[in-house]
Amino acid sequence: MTTNTTTYILTGSSQTKLGVLDLIISSLYRNDCYAYEMHTFDDADTDRFFFRVEFNYRGNGEFSEADLRSQLADRAEAFEVKWELRDLAIPAKVVILVSKYDHCLQDLLHRYSTGALNIEIPAIISNHPDLKKQADWYNIPYYHLPVTAETKAEQEAQMWQIIQETGADLVVLARYMQVLSEDMCKKLHGRAINIHHSLLPGFKGAKPYHQAYDKGVKLVGATAHYVSEDLDEGPIITQGVEPVDHTYTPERLVAKGRDTERVTLAKAIKLHVEDRCFLNGNKTVVFPGH
Repeated sequence: MTTNTTTYILTGSSQTKLGVLDLIISSLYRNDCYAYEMHTFDDADTDRFFFRVEFNYRGNGEFSEADLRSQLADRAEAFEVKWELRDLAIPAKVVILVSKYDHCLQDLLHRYSTGALNIEIPAIISNHPDLKKQADWYNIPYYHLPVTAETKAEQEAQMWQIIQETGADLVVLARYMQVLSEDMCKKLHGRAINIHHSLLPGFKGAKPYHQAYDKGVKLVGATAHYVSEDLDEGPIITQGVEPVDHTYTPERLVAKGRDTERVTLAKAIKLHVEDRCFLNGNKTVVFPGH
């Protein structure tokens, strides 16, 4: 018996029905595949079953992905299972949107370059020219697309063209200080992640950390969520929180908040590109990662 070191992920969901779990396990067994990590969740509120399985080939000869796909398709149809199968080693293509704040961008570029995130970055899009030097350092194409109220529709059309031409699997708003249109939100449903400070909705508008300082907050945090038509209210993927105290100046609060934002965003991206996140209405099912 040989072990194929290539790792595959089988993910999906269905209505709660007897036999779905057997379908998954038996299909892998018939193809000499060994499932070494499995997560399932049955949501009683929505009557929906979610699953994620990591596996590799443990048989003799060559593994046939086509055969497994064919068997899954035949058997899953009877259970109305929506499923996806992919090679985990293939990096996800991520287009990054950014404005002037660079802390999240810098962090993602570092994690990308060191392999901490299994992603490719085919494009960085910004409404300002300021961060082009960071993109140039990593030899990533940088698109400066200025936006005003009059040019917003044209700018988004250019943005959408870049997203399509690069074959982006995911779009990340790494402190992109523009509100996406309802149409763009619909186009990017389930594959666009935003990061914002968790002081919302308490402190909106300009200088939220200065507002928080004036109120003497004792916690700062960040929320990473999928983009939706409701501003900053999309399904939450992950959140981070850090304690602060009376010694924190507004500047220290900003620094602590930005640090929390970058870490929280990176965690959300990692969970997404490892296929650990599932949309479930206005919420998410997120299986734990390593």
